[in-house]
Amino acid sequence: WVVSAQVRGSPCGSPSLGGGACGGCLSLGGGSCGLGGVPCGCRVSGGPRGAGGWVQGLGGSLRAGGQRGPPRPRWYPDEEGPKHWSPSRYEHVMKLRQAALESARANWADYLLFLDADNVLINPDTLGLLMAENKTVVAPMLDSRAAYSNFWCGMTAQGYYRRTPAYLPIRKRERRGCFAVPMVHSTFLVDLRKEASRALAFYPPHPDYTWAFDDIIVFAFSCRQAEVQMFVCNREVYGFLPVPLRSHSTLRDEAESFLHVQLEIMVKHPPAEPSPHVWVPPKVPDKMGFDEVFMINLQRRADRRERMLRTLYEQEIACKLVEAVDGKAMNSSEVEALGIRMLPGYKDPYHGRPLTKGELGCFLSHYRVWQEIVARGLEKSVVFEDDLRFEIFFKRRLMNLMHDLEAAGLTWDLIYIGRKRMQVERPEKSVPRVRNLVEADYSYWTLGYVLSLRGARKLLAAEPLGKMLPVDEFLPVMFDKHPLADYTKHFTKRDLVAFSAEPLLVFPTHYTGEEGYVSDTETSVVWDDEATLTDWDRAKSQKMKEQQELRREAQNSDVLQSPLDSTARDEL
Repeated sequence: WVVSAQVRGSPCGSPSLGGGACGGCLSLGGGSCGLGGVPCGCRVSGGPRGAGGWVQGLGGSLRAGGQRGPPRPRWYPDEEGPKHWSPSRYEHVMKLRQAALESARANWADYLLFLDADNVLINPDTLGLLMAENKTVVAPMLDSRAAYSNFWCGMTAQGYYRRTPAYLPIRKRERRGCFAVPMVHSTFLVDLRKEASRALAFYPPHPDYTWAFDDIIVFAFSCRQAEVQMFVCNREVYGFLPVPLRSHSTLRDEAESFLHVQLEIMVKHPPAEPSPHVWVPPKVPDKMGFDEVFMINLQRRADRRERMLRTLYEQEIACKLVEAVDGKAMNSSEVEALGIRMLPGYKDPYHGRPLTKGELGCFLSHYRVWQEIVARGLEKSVVFEDDLRFEIFFKRRLMNLMHDLEAAGLTWDLIYIGRKRMQVERPEKSVPRVRNLVEADYSYWTLGYVLSLRGARKLLAAEPLGKMLPVDEFLPVMFDKHPLADYTKHFTKRDLVAFSAEPLLVFPTHYTGEEGYVSDTETSVVWDDEATLTDWDRAKSQKMKEQQELRREAQNSDVLQSPLDSTARDEL
C-alpha cells in the first residue's frame, strides 16, 4: 500500500507528520509501505526538519514512491494570504494528488491512503479496518472540536455542501456503521485493485466538469462519473482533524489550531506523540503575564494531573501544582479542628442535600490558594481545576482579554473563564470597551478563574470556614448575585467585583451523565456524617438541565467580539 501525505495549508514540518499521522507507515499495521509523494502544498519549506527529514528518518521502512509531483511554489500569485485557497493553489494540490495516484499505480500498489498532514490517526487498526470494508473509496470518520468532519451527507446540484438530517447522527455516532455518502476528503483509502478505480482522477478535471475548482469536489465528481460510491465509517474512533480556518487567518492561527487538535485528543486518549524523525520547536512555558498560575489536583487523581500538566506544557503555560484537600479522607475531628461549620440551613438548591465531603475538600483547596495569593502578595493569578478542556486559541484569548482590561482601566476582583451560567432569564450586561467580557450573574463551577489580590483578600475577610457552603455557591454570594437571601444574609459585605469571559475559554472534560464522568464533589459522603453516602450526580442533575434551558433572549449577544471569535468554521 502507498501513503500520500499532503499539507493543505499547514506549516510544513508540522508535528502532525509524526507517529499519529504519516508515521502510519509504521504504526497503522506494520510492514513496509510506499510513499506516493510527500510534496507540500504550503509556503513554508519542510527540509530536513520537516517532511523531508521524516522521509529520510524512516529510511528502510519506505520503498521508493516514484513520481514526486510538481515543484512546490513558495507562494501563489493569486493568493490573498497564507490561508487563502486561490485557483492556482487548488490546481497545485490537484496535481500533487494526481502524481500520488499515478505513482501508486506505477508501483502496482494495492491500496493508496490519502492523508492530510494535519490529520492525526490514533487507531493502530485503521488501515486493516478500512481494507476489511472492501470498498473502492472509504474514509475513517475523523473527530474534531465541532460538528465538522471529513465527509458530507448532502451535495447540491452544483456540487456544493448541503445540510441534511443524516449528518449529525453519523457525526455523533448515534448511528454506527459504514455509510454511503457523496463526499469524503482529507483522509481516505482507495482500493487500487478494483477495476473502477482506474477511472478515478484529480487532474485534469473530467471533461464534463463544471463545478467549483476544488480538489475534493473534483474527485467526488470523478467518483460519480466512474460510478464509484464513497463511504465513511464511524464504528471506532480513528483520529482527529482541525476545523478549517477562514481565509483571513494567519499561519500562527493554523499552528494553534493544530495544537488544539492535540489537546482535544488528550481529553479521552493518550497524547499523540511527534515522530522522532521530525524536529519540533522547543517549548518555553511562561505565566501569560500573571504572577502565578495555580493548578489544583487531588494526589490520587494521577491521570488528571498528568493530562493537565501535559496540556498546559503544550500550550507553553507554566503552572504551580497545588495538592488538593481530599475531603473524603477527612474525619469529623479534623473538620472541627479547622473551625469549619456549615452555613446555617444550607441545602443544595437543586438536590436539597447538605454539603458533601467532596465539596468541603474542594472549598478548602481553593481557600488555600487564596491564602497563598495574599501571603505572597500576588496581584493577579489564574486558578485551574484539573478536569477542564481548553478552547481554541486559549492562551492568546486570555492574554488579549487581560490586555483589554488594563487598557480600559477596569476595576475587577474575579473573572470566570469557565463556569455554568445559572441565571437564564435575561442576558448579562456586557462591558463597554472590553471585548469578550460580561458582568457575571449567578454561576456555578470553579473550573478556571482569574483572581486579583484584592479579590482574594475579600474572600478571606468573609471568614467562610465558619459558615461553609460549596465554593461555587460562595462566590456568587460574594458578588451579590446569589438568588437565596437565606444564604446572603450571613455575609454582610458582598462587594466582590466579578466578570466572566464571553464566550468561555474552558469547559469540563466530561459532563454529568457522560461516559467517563467522575465527580469528587457530588459523589461523596455528607460532611458531618461518614455513614451517609451520596450519589446525586448519577442522573443528569437539575443543575445541568437548568443551564441547558438558556432562553434565546437571554443570550449574551451584545458583547464586543474579537477577531479570534470568528476565525474557525464549524460544519464546513
